[in-house]
Amino acid sequence: MAYRLGVDVGGSGVKAARGDLSTGAADGRERIVTPQPSTPEAVAGAVREVVGRFDTDGPVGCTMPAVVMHGVVRTASNIDHAWIGTDARALFAKTLGRPVEVLNDADAAGVAEVRFGSARDEKGVVVMVTLGTGVGTALFVGGALVPNTELGHIEVEGKIADSWASGAARETHELTWKDWAKRVDTYLTKLHALLWCDLIVLGGGVIKHSDKFLDRLEPGCEVRVAQLGNNAGIVGAALVAADSSLAPSEV
Repeated sequence: MAYRLGVDVGGSGVKAARGDLSTGAADGRERIVTPQPSTPEAVAGAVREVVGRFDTDGPVGCTMPAVVMHGVVRTASNIDHAWIGTDARALFAKTLGRPVEVLNDADAAGVAEVRFGSARDEKGVVVMVTLGTGVGTALFVGGALVPNTELGHIEVEGKIADSWASGAARETHELTWKDWAKRVDTYLTKLHALLWCDLIVLGGGVIKHSDKFLDRLEPGCEVRVAQLGNNAGIVGAALVAADSSLAPSEV
């Protein structure tokens, strides 16, 4: 079996696993808490620590909760603002002593779901929506990624979806599943009205509770839960490490 190491940097945790490039499985998953403040140097150290738990060599794929263009971080909604303008690809490559590809976390999750999961063989307009610390999105047209869409930042009912409909918002505001699902459905309905999606795939840690909210979502198109679960970002990063043409830096 062919593997590549994938690392998923999130607002609350840094996760890594060996991504099986033939099946999409994530083997030997490790997680550590994202350092606070989550400065470039601190996060690079956390990435080095979690990667060091694996006896692997070769390129590494790494996600960031941010817009990433040509390896450079351009936004910082759920990570320290010191990241803006940082060449993450160069920083991680120097820290790890090996080649690194870097991409947006939702884009990575979407790449994995299109290759192995709930969006496999879908040829229309597909949007991956990750519900975690914020709301991430990845847009695919005919199976091809349109990188860094950041559609979690659209306004819904006078609020920014990223902070209004995220998994973190449900916990922070102590929303019932019913009330939170109403917010998510309102957001997804607006998203569908903008893009006329054929399919929306939901990812992020909250999907392990999909039985509590999935049947309440009716945005106007089919909604599926990510088959790779919360490992989709790791697997997508591993795929990009193995094939850099999939990375936004090469689009």
